[in-house]
Amino acid sequence: MFFESAAKCKRITLHGPTMGTRWSATLDADDSLDVKALQHDLAAAVDQVDLQMSPWKLDSDLMRVNRAPVDAWVAVPAELLEVLACALEVQRQSAGAFDPCVGGLVNAWGFGAACDAPDANAIRIARQSKSLAAHACLELDSNAGKVRKLAPLQMDLCGIAKGYAVDRMAHVLQEHGVRHALAALDGELRAVGGQSGGLAWSVALESPELERRAVRGVIELEDLAVATSGDYRHFMEVGGARLAHTMDPRRWAPVNNGVASVTVLARTCMQADAWATALLVAGPDEGLAMAQRMGVDVLFLLRRGAGLIELGLGRFGHAADLKA
Repeated sequence: MFFESAAKCKRITLHGPTMGTRWSATLDADDSLDVKALQHDLAAAVDQVDLQMSPWKLDSDLMRVNRAPVDAWVAVPAELLEVLACALEVQRQSAGAFDPCVGGLVNAWGFGAACDAPDANAIRIARQSKSLAAHACLELDSNAGKVRKLAPLQMDLCGIAKGYAVDRMAHVLQEHGVRHALAALDGELRAVGGQSGGLAWSVALESPELERRAVRGVIELEDLAVATSGDYRHFMEVGGARLAHTMDPRRWAPVNNGVASVTVLARTCMQADAWATALLVAGPDEGLAMAQRMGVDVLFLLRRGAGLIELGLGRFGHAADLKA
């Protein structure tokens, strides 16, 4: 493996706002890198994903599909088709634990753009309309660049789009000749190679605590992506109960299974993001069996009383791979 001389490289950090949070890229590069052009292209990459896939922007390509009538073909960008194809595949493989067609439920429970509190009537309507699996009511034509709904549905790609945006950042970094970088957006990260000196990138695993940010351990990444989904960052309090923002499409309600967080390693951040969401919804028993069947490297943190229990598979099945 080739490593650039650490003496010839300098550490550069770029960042900017997107999707209600911030993206960042930490990289090692020499003086030949056009940093200004890279900053521009990274920002453009994540903004393109947001413009195409945001459920909060009425003019996004995703919302155009949501507004389209049933059976009408809608032209969409190749990037959106790529994400939809991955989403439908994970939906099949996870037996519906991951579902890109939960937009109606997200809005009904007050986590979308439509309202900021649960609406009992909207929840009832969403439950009645969500009767088919996503792959049975959404058809993709990648060659023609089109998609159509075969039944009324509202899509939401928040469980996969941020991971895809990180993959786009990694692609931009590689196009600029960067071989040592760590791209990040919220809790999704992807390493391009390792650090210039030969070490892997060290990434903090956050402890799922509600009132403070704390590190539970450290994960080492090299040409690998990681994503975490949990119940502790985006939630609302209703009648003394805490409702997580992730929807369980099989229960037509927010996930509520004692899982505090799920962390997944994968070659792409899109896959890691989608599977972290799917396994969070599936829960510890079904989720562990599913992850084992699919060969997913996963760490579950389960709430048990006032403490947490760790359950891991693959790289997370060995204590040496998670350095506290």
